[in-house]
Amino acid sequence: MVVLGWVLGLALGFLVVCSGLLRWNEVRFRKKGLPPGTMGWPLFGETTEFLKQGPSFMKNQRLRYGSLFKSHILGCPTVVCMDPELNRFILMNEGKGFVPGYPQSMLDILGKCNIAAIHGSLHKAMRSVMLGLINPPVIKDQLLPKIDEFMRSHLSSWSGRIIDIQEKTKEMALLSALKQIASIENGPLSEALKTEIFQLVLGTLSLPINLPGTNYHRAFQARKKLVGMLRDIIEGRRASQCSYNDMLDSLLKNDNTTKVKLTDDQIIDLIIALVYSGYETVSTTSMMAVKYLHDHPRALEEIRNEHLKIREGKSAKDAIDWNDYKSMSFTRAVIFETLRIATVVNGVLRKTTQEVEMKGFVIPKGWRIYVCTREINYDPFLYPDPLTFNPWRWLEKNLESHQHFMMFGGGCRLCPGKELGIAEIATFLHHFVTRYRWEEVGGDKILKFPRVEAPNGLHIRVWDY
Repeated sequence: MVVLGWVLGLALGFLVVCSGLLRWNEVRFRKKGLPPGTMGWPLFGETTEFLKQGPSFMKNQRLRYGSLFKSHILGCPTVVCMDPELNRFILMNEGKGFVPGYPQSMLDILGKCNIAAIHGSLHKAMRSVMLGLINPPVIKDQLLPKIDEFMRSHLSSWSGRIIDIQEKTKEMALLSALKQIASIENGPLSEALKTEIFQLVLGTLSLPINLPGTNYHRAFQARKKLVGMLRDIIEGRRASQCSYNDMLDSLLKNDNTTKVKLTDDQIIDLIIALVYSGYETVSTTSMMAVKYLHDHPRALEEIRNEHLKIREGKSAKDAIDWNDYKSMSFTRAVIFETLRIATVVNGVLRKTTQEVEMKGFVIPKGWRIYVCTREINYDPFLYPDPLTFNPWRWLEKNLESHQHFMMFGGGCRLCPGKELGIAEIATFLHHFVTRYRWEEVGGDKILKFPRVEAPNGLHIRVWDY
């Protein structure tokens, strides 16, 4: 009985302490004018619920508190915004008190000069440099031939095998980026870079707790190794007398053809941003396009016919050109519909530089605002029957120019690599659907949050078309 009494006493004491901590955290962030909501635990807030429950957590909070509510996620007191009009206003008005507000984990891992995190004159300068590397004329004349050559080689040995399309599209996105950026071919260097980049990506959505075993710690260590390798590549390139005609060559030019000169640290952060931003979008969208086309034979037939028409008059070795790419209207529709349903970017974070009023609420200076763009993708007024995969909806209406189209961000933060990413996915689909048929094996499960992924892979059996 004495032992039972001690156990009950300890349990009661634990509950009292937990209740006290929760209450203290609520009181600590109680300020006049703030939206309603809950703040969770000290330090951790509601990060666990946000990362594990994702959309259901957001939906429950919205039902309780409305489309604007407070929380504490990824180490920051945050106001979550699920109102389409407000979201558009925030993204389009960086100069009115809404600057990038990414969590410390992302800043530590992607670098202080990461283009997604900086603002003002530095952002303008680095964005100008990035656009110079990946604008449509450069894609047309320099990058598309490289992409076509790479895709042709990457897909060449898939026939008659069972492959994990998730693994293959991850490799595809990363190796294609490394070839375009620094002419790095598949080999020991690309394998070493791949190991660190994969680890780095996993840590960008995590609490910044630098303890061994955490995703943040592993990603932070991966960044250190990655920075060291990139410095060696830059030093080797400077010592070389060869011209590689790639992005790194353009970044290291010492003539007067470029308006902005970046430091080595800025170049490294720009390279990491180029790899990171394109890697997840290209790989995940390519994988999910294969999945959705498999599940929707009519869409597969339509996209295959579009690409077979492009191949008419071409030999097997002929590459696709810019005119071929621009003619892929249904392919572009498939890519947008895949991005819409399998949302890769669920939202973006902004930080207030001054006290801001929204919908009658007052957001304090220094708070984060989580602009939740995911829900817009399932808005039945914008996308009738929103859970149905229907690429034709993008052909019937010019949804790409709709004011609430935010799959690539908005305003001065519109993704500079949008067209390059679409070109890569389209080129992959061109060679895949004209060369192969496929069927799924294993019934692999796909998760949609916090990342779209197949935890055990997505396996398909491939054979010649």
